[in-house]
Amino acid sequence: MNKFEVIKITSEYITLGQFLKFADVISNGGEAKEFINDHDIFVNGSVCKMRGKKLYPDDKVVIDNSMFFEIGKW
Repeated sequence: MNKFEVIKITSEYITLGQFLKFADVISNGGEAKEFINDHDIFVNGSVCKMRGKKLYPDDKVVIDNSMFFEIGKW
């Protein structure tokens, strides 16, 4: 089983685009759209291609089946 890295947020939710930058997957927000289009991203087991997808605590994000994240509450 893969271990999920917990990324803690202080707000109610974070968008997928913001999350990618916050988790240091991309270096700036301008890369989000291209990154999302070029990679397999799953949110709670479903494919997600929406940069504005809202992620809430306990949501799980898997990128290219090699990066595993869980949203946590700070």
